[in-house]
Amino acid sequence: MHPPIEPYDHGMLDVGDGNHVYWETCGNPDGKPALVVHGGPGSGCTPGHRRAFDPDHYRVVLFDQRGCGRSTPHASDPTTDLAVNTTAHLIADMERLREHLGIDRWLMHGGSWGSTLILAYAQQYPHRVSEIVIASVTTTRRSEIDWLYRGVGRFYPEAWERFRDGVPPAERDGDLVAAYARLVSHPDPAVRERATRDWLAWEDAVISAEPNARTGAYGDRPPLAQLAFVRICTHFFSHGVWLADGVLLRDAGRLAGIPGFLVHGRLDMGGPPRTAWELARAWPDAELVIVEDSGHTGSDTMRAHVAAALDRYATR
Repeated sequence: MHPPIEPYDHGMLDVGDGNHVYWETCGNPDGKPALVVHGGPGSGCTPGHRRAFDPDHYRVVLFDQRGCGRSTPHASDPTTDLAVNTTAHLIADMERLREHLGIDRWLMHGGSWGSTLILAYAQQYPHRVSEIVIASVTTTRRSEIDWLYRGVGRFYPEAWERFRDGVPPAERDGDLVAAYARLVSHPDPAVRERATRDWLAWEDAVISAEPNARTGAYGDRPPLAQLAFVRICTHFFSHGVWLADGVLLRDAGRLAGIPGFLVHGRLDMGGPPRTAWELARAWPDAELVIVEDSGHTGSDTMRAHVAAALDRYATR
């Protein structure tokens, strides 16, 4: 990780539908453009994201996706309309930001949900992407969503039972994600708060056995950030993130000519390495490294691989 840096510019971009997206630029104004695409969905970008890049070589762009971080309106407000917060909206926001900043092509870096959004953007606008660096690969297929919120429960039966029991009895054998989406949009604040706590407790349980897991990584967020995160996650996942199932793997050929570096933890319980392996096979210009000491939350080894790839692409 490079030393901490501060933005040299920032702003709020009007992206329509009453939404304003926070953005910032760091590093060298004349450097290689790079966009950081945060995870979640609904996590927001952090100062730590800036530190993956050599500030002498990169013009680093960070932004908070609709409804989270410093973007407005915030999804923690139950009146915020999530109908205008979809994968297509986020892709359009990224393209509008690129045009606003006068960037022709940019490297894209992110992980987890961020990797899904990167792949969806790059397959729609391949001529705008110079390279891609992804950690903790996901494509958010229905099978991946089902694994994260039901299948992996076989390894954490006690925690998963508590997660399941957070929804009404009649919905426990159905779509848990959709049930939680309804609960976190309930008019009663107590219902929203309890559903948020139950969801985050499950997210923390899934990463709890990882070598580098931090206790409360999800549940220790500020209350408004917690609610926004869960509202956006459940909204996206209950709609299959508005992508045809498996399309990002089927259309990976559209990435031909874009160098890609993929790194994934062998011990990632929430997203096993098979998706990363399938993507590397389908994308002709991608290199995949499986890190033995890492889960979804990463490790020093994973961060070193990411830094090395970014340094390698810095002068490309």
